[in-house]
Amino acid sequence: MKVLGICGSPRKRGNTEILIKEALAGAKEMGAEVELLRVAGKDLKPCDGCWGCSNTGKCHIKDDMPGIYDKMLAADGIIMGSPSYFMKPTAQIMAILDRSVSLSGLHNKVGAPIAVCSRQGGWDVISTLYLWFVSKHMFCADSVLGLAMDKGNIRNDERAMKGAWELGKEVVALINKKFRWPKGYETSIFAQVVDKYGLKWTPYG
Repeated sequence: MKVLGICGSPRKRGNTEILIKEALAGAKEMGAEVELLRVAGKDLKPCDGCWGCSNTGKCHIKDDMPGIYDKMLAADGIIMGSPSYFMKPTAQIMAILDRSVSLSGLHNKVGAPIAVCSRQGGWDVISTLYLWFVSKHMFCADSVLGLAMDKGNIRNDERAMKGAWELGKEVVALINKKFRWPKGYETSIFAQVVDKYGLKWTPYG
C-alpha cells in the first residue's frame, strides 16, 4: 500500500509541507509506504484547452506532469495540500488538477485535502480539492485546515498538527476498506455518456 503526499506550495519546507509530512507519518505508522512530492521547482505549465487528450489520452505539453501522473497512478491514497493563494489553491496545484482532465485510473483511490491559510480561503482550497477527488471517483477522507502565515508557524496550530497525523491514519484505514465503484461506473457520468452514446467532448454534445 502506498500513500502519496502532494505539496502544492511553491516554497520548500513551508507550513503546507509540514502538515503533509505529519499526515504521511501517520500513514506510515499504519504500515503504508509513503512518498512526498513537492511542486516547488517543477516545470508545470497550465492546460491550454486543446482537448487533444480526449482523443489520445495523453497531454501534448512537455513538462514535469508525466512523472506526477505516474506517481498518482501508483498510489493507493493521495493526500494533496495547498496554501490559500487568493482564496484558491496555488497555480501549481491548479495546473495538476486541470491537466488531469483525461487521466483515468484514479477511481477507487482515497483522497484527502489539506489547506493552510492565515485567515481566509482555506475552505475554498479544501472544497476545490474535494471536487477534484469526487470527479475522479475517488473516495474522500476527512480534511485538515491549518492556520499560519510565517514559515514554520503551523507547528503552533496543535489542532492542525494532530489532525494531520490522524488524517494520514484515516487514509490508510479507508484504503484497507477496499471500497470499489460498481463496474461501468468507474468514471464520471459525463465521461460515461460520452463513451456509451458516442457523444462528442463539447459543451453541448
